[in-house]
Amino acid sequence: MFINMLNLQLTLLMLIAVGFFVRKIKIIDERVQSRLSDLLIYVILPCNIVNSFMGDAEISPEFAHNCINAFLISFVIQLFSTVFGRLLFKKYPKEDANVLAYGIICSNSSFIGIPVVESIYNSVGVMYTSIFQIPIRITMWSAGLSLFTSVEKKDVLKKIVKHPCIIAVVIGVLFMAFNVHLPIFLDNTIGYISKCTTAVSMIIIGSILTETNRNNILSKEVFYYSFLRLIVMPVIVLFILKALNFDPMLIGISTLLTAMPAGSTTAILAEKYGCNAELASGTIFVSTILSIVSIPVISLFI
Repeated sequence: MFINMLNLQLTLLMLIAVGFFVRKIKIIDERVQSRLSDLLIYVILPCNIVNSFMGDAEISPEFAHNCINAFLISFVIQLFSTVFGRLLFKKYPKEDANVLAYGIICSNSSFIGIPVVESIYNSVGVMYTSIFQIPIRITMWSAGLSLFTSVEKKDVLKKIVKHPCIIAVVIGVLFMAFNVHLPIFLDNTIGYISKCTTAVSMIIIGSILTETNRNNILSKEVFYYSFLRLIVMPVIVLFILKALNFDPMLIGISTLLTAMPAGSTTAILAEKYGCNAELASGTIFVSTILSIVSIPVISLFI
């Protein structure tokens, strides 16, 4: 498993390098990067989620139980991340503390997490990952966004309900519940789009990393954050879930998703609301690069 995970991470690194390179030589610019992100969020990831529900799996009592557990595990993780994210960085200036706290709350569990989980647990893993993402979306647009600006409850609800990945989860569950079989050409179309997930998401990340200010890459704050995000949090989740004797697949998925690096929205929100955008870029760059090693190491303990 370690060798397979290491090869996967090296593959992802090469795809990130492609994204970095094509942005540097201006095949991709800021506008194209933004459009690719929209394509990923509004088309590719939803197709990947719907496709994962369209296999031969059925809604058995065990599957339903695991889906509920995936939601509850994620909810508890997000709750503690929200509380401790604010406490861990109290000594830092506010514009730095908010960035680091947001990075604890919101990881890159979609762009990187879904390809990693799919490579190990196949479509069933993607289904559980999709359920696991729901509390993350909730905290991202509520507690996470409140670190940068005031948040209206109505806006939070709208963003969650209208998010294409949440809609895809609902559609996928309905397809599974009613045993819906699409025409072959539609099924194939969704499948082909779904296969673009890994390549497109990694190329986008590589493009985003070109914006990192190198002066902030080696700061103590960045490495402290990366240690918490990549090592401390997943190890705590792993041992607690094992002690509580959860399903092994749920333990593995929860641990891997908790071990993901900082999300790209960290830098976007920091830039938009006047926090330390350079620090945010540094956390994304360093945690993403270090995750190439840390995720295979974490997989040894799953």
